[in-house]
Amino acid sequence: MVSIQLPDGSRREFPGPVTVQEVAASIGAGLAKAALGGRVGQGDSARLVDAGYRIEDDTSLAIVTEKDPDGLELIRHSTAHLLAYAVKELFPEAQVTIGPTIDNGFYYDFSYKRPFTPEDLAAIEAKMSELAKKDEKVERRVLPRDEAVAHFKAMGEHYKAEIIASIPAGEDVSLYREGGFEDLCRGPHVPSTGKLKHFKLMKVAGAYWRGDHRNEMLQRIYGTAWATKEDLQQHLHRLEEAEKRDHRKLGRELDLFHLDEHAPGLVFWHPKGWALWQQVEQYMRAVYRDNGYLEVKGPQLLDQGLWEKTGHWDKYRENMFVTESEKRDYALKPMNCPGHILIFKQGIKSYRDLPLRYGEFGQCHRNEPTGGLHGIMRVRGFTQDDGHVFCTEEQILEECVAYTALLQKVYRDFGFSDIVYKIATRPAARIGTDAVWDQAEEALMESLRRSGCKFEIAAGDGAFYGPKIEYTLEDALGRPWQCGTMQVDFSMAERLDAEYVTESGERRNPVMLHRAIVGSFERFIGILIEQHAGALPAWLAPVQVAVLTITEAQADYAAALAKTLQKQGVRAVSDLRNEKITYKIREHSMQKLPYILVVGDKEKAAGAVAVRARGNQDLGVMPLDAFFQRIASDIAHKA
Repeated sequence: MVSIQLPDGSRREFPGPVTVQEVAASIGAGLAKAALGGRVGQGDSARLVDAGYRIEDDTSLAIVTEKDPDGLELIRHSTAHLLAYAVKELFPEAQVTIGPTIDNGFYYDFSYKRPFTPEDLAAIEAKMSELAKKDEKVERRVLPRDEAVAHFKAMGEHYKAEIIASIPAGEDVSLYREGGFEDLCRGPHVPSTGKLKHFKLMKVAGAYWRGDHRNEMLQRIYGTAWATKEDLQQHLHRLEEAEKRDHRKLGRELDLFHLDEHAPGLVFWHPKGWALWQQVEQYMRAVYRDNGYLEVKGPQLLDQGLWEKTGHWDKYRENMFVTESEKRDYALKPMNCPGHILIFKQGIKSYRDLPLRYGEFGQCHRNEPTGGLHGIMRVRGFTQDDGHVFCTEEQILEECVAYTALLQKVYRDFGFSDIVYKIATRPAARIGTDAVWDQAEEALMESLRRSGCKFEIAAGDGAFYGPKIEYTLEDALGRPWQCGTMQVDFSMAERLDAEYVTESGERRNPVMLHRAIVGSFERFIGILIEQHAGALPAWLAPVQVAVLTITEAQADYAAALAKTLQKQGVRAVSDLRNEKITYKIREHSMQKLPYILVVGDKEKAAGAVAVRARGNQDLGVMPLDAFFQRIASDIAHKA
């Protein structure tokens, strides 16, 4: 007898080995039809299996359908194989390599004599639909490694043979067949191709075989697959919206910044972009000032020996820019932490000085690979709102509670209300006693409880010197951006001999809390641009008001009005050009300004302005004082 425990706690008994599909059928015909696979076992030992998987011993089983996250994984994995099937049908000489799932979809790499064209992609997608409609059964078989190598060599699939040859001798490998196509794969897969209905091929890109630039350049076809037509359409809509919001595109259109081949991975900020930067920096400077932080500034170059002491030289050397002067080696700092410890060490510190909070807008450099660079989101030179709190173990909880509340306010002010909280706990390789780790992890968890935050545990993802909270904000399209962090460090202060004098006169190493709210300014500004689709709220907008004349007769009035606004701290410009007013309104509207003020003879005579708000809203004619109050309120309330 085989006893199967289902998720609702009930059990089903079978006289002998039984497949997942048969268990589903015993529950109901509807479930049998919907079954894509199963999850066998419980907890960390549970594993995803095919619907045809035979269960021979008592176990737990959850039937996986398209409604489950695991079901979507099965669909995407199987659709990658369907893509390879279609390519081989249309281009028999193409060789298949690897085809994993990725976020929101999958890709497959191919070796072929010429580049695939957009027309090829359309034909491949049509062939995939044709093959899916055949509803061919997906079948698994197992071969010894050497037999599998010979099998794929005979098929002319040399890449597959090379992959299998790298598997230890004596092991078996699994193959999956659908119709006339067979592929190496661990699985699992959907029961038949008819389960694959909602997919789309997105693009072709280059990719080196096994990620090594010394190898052949392959062609990588990306696709997306979903459980329902509605999910697919929503995803494609999000992609369209994301393309409209792309910070690189908007950065050009709004004249904020540019990137140049003469300085790869570094940003050239234009006047309007730098005005936006300054609003973020001055806001964060006020956050420092109002929350007990002392702003500091450390040097860019630090001696190699310092990085050796902190451990960065061993663990991070390949990502550091290094230089030499007078036979002494230096590195551009990739982070600000060691510099803050050196500042802390100047003079004797007492327990009465703690917690001591340092903040810096620290410019850092990291030697990111060219392929990893992405607009201003991922660069080689960046500035962090970097802060470090030196405190006692007893002060960790209080500092973390205050910090979470502060971070939430900052994110709200920038227009983000949805935050995901994760606590990364102790890894297997770590330093410090279990008691200290217990205290630190509990302090982080309790700080989030007191803030009313639900959180997830990222088991084992903490640093070797301490746990951390990861704060991930979600933007208007539901995309996650991990920006903020609160990291507990028991190591670095000790490595660099930073100490304070306790109440009993002993010397002790402080706990170091690494924290950042927006993280990299460059990346955060890119996120802001995409969050607001370039239509930044009035307090952040590089230009807040444009004053437009209808004729030259209002030039003096418009210029004076712009100067008055500027004296009140408003970022205003005047447009006195001899152009049609409709042209000027359209041009400034495309720059996504919060307000456009139009002045003609009537407005000049009345000391008023005709106000147009962003989004083509005509607010009518206002006295100057009324408009001044309106924009001052917008800025003050971060509307």
